Amino acid sequence: MSQSGELHTIVALVEDRPGVLTRIASMFRRRGFNIASLAVGKSEQAGLSRMTFVVEGDEDTVSQVTKQLDKLIDVIRVTDITTQEIVARELALIKVNANTANRGEVIQIVQLFRAGIVDVGAQSVVIEITGEEDKINALHALLEPFGIIEMLRTGLVAMVRGQSNGRTSDSVGLEIYGRVSNGLEAAHKAASEASPKAANQD
Repeated sequence: MSQSGELHTIVALVEDRPGVLTRIASMFRRRGFNIASLAVGKSEQAGLSRMTFVVEGDEDTVSQVTKQLDKLIDVIRVTDITTQEIVARELALIKVNANTANRGEVIQIVQLFRAGIVDVGAQSVVIEITGEEDKINALHALLEPFGIIEMLRTGLVAMVRGQSNGRTSDSVGLEIYGRVSNGLEAAHKAASEASPKAANQD
């Protein structure tokens, strides 16, 4: 599958039960979709988790991703929020060489980025930084000459900015005060029971 290099941010609301992430990852793998990052965690609704995907590809690729995800029985709603005004953040932990000779310089760089040092060893420090991808990339570039021992990045999490009607990123029918639309819940359950074929899609 040809890729254009464009990055698209997709949010999926899914049922929080064992095997969901495996089935979704398997679907991406078999269909050759390239995932730049994937983050998942519990949502504001009991029993539901929210995933943020950053997918590389053109508009047709993204359309295929959302359609394939929407077919999975555990997926409640999938939304491409790329063109929306969003708040997007990523967390990174970076372990860098830092001895008595260069530790002061490393600390100065960390302070410039408003990052934090969360662990100090005899020959290294662990830095925690939260922000947009470009900010983390810039810090990484400045720390690289010191020698990066290890790095861990969570992947992007994102949501649309505040809206006057209180809608969420995935538009699952939450009312302003967070109550779930019973109509949408019932529709999802009915579709699940009426489509055994969809349940077999991974």
